[in-house]
Amino acid sequence: MLFGHTYQVSRNVTYHVKEYECTVCKNQLTTNAQGNLVKLTPKFKEINDVLERVHNKKNRIKLKADTPPNKDLLVFSHQNFSNPEP
Repeated sequence: MLFGHTYQVSRNVTYHVKEYECTVCKNQLTTNAQGNLVKLTPKFKEINDVLERVHNKKNRIKLKADTPPNKDLLVFSHQNFSNPEP
């Protein structure tokens, strides 16, 4: 509680950037580049939207790269070709 306000996280933009809303007066805050709470202006809302889009895209690419390869694929090693049998 901060000066009569009860803030709850209303949106997780990234792991470190969040948007907060007061349950009493509906005042909205967000974290800025220094990690301080600031009023959620239209400019900060736009910045958070872009930041969330970039963050989600990065996570999708990382998730795709971390998936195991298809088990049905044939895997050839260098040893298979180094000593061919007659």
